[in-house]
Amino acid sequence: MAEGQSLRAIDIEKALLDPSSVFETPEDVLTNGTLAWDQKIEILRRWEYDAAEVSVAVEEGMPGDDAGLLRRILLALNELIGGADNERSGPSKQHGLDRSAVKGRP
Repeated sequence: MAEGQSLRAIDIEKALLDPSSVFETPEDVLTNGTLAWDQKIEILRRWEYDAAEVSVAVEEGMPGDDAGLLRRILLALNELIGGADNERSGPSKQHGLDRSAVKGRP
């Protein structure tokens, strides 16, 4: 993330469509001062799904590098929501985090 981005407005639509085009790291989402709590969660959830897709592709032999990104996204989500109900993850290989798995605003 560019210097000072945590204090300036970001393109929410772009961040929702492609979080990595707006943020360098999941931690940058956490520290952004212009996003609401629910916006941060939604951006991280979408990034989590994208990272899970890459992880599955790498697992199945496609070239790529997930380099712990999925873990970092999940840690960022955990910091925001204080844990997720892992029993409510999707049945696919991506294990997408169901909206009901978010336990609510701290």
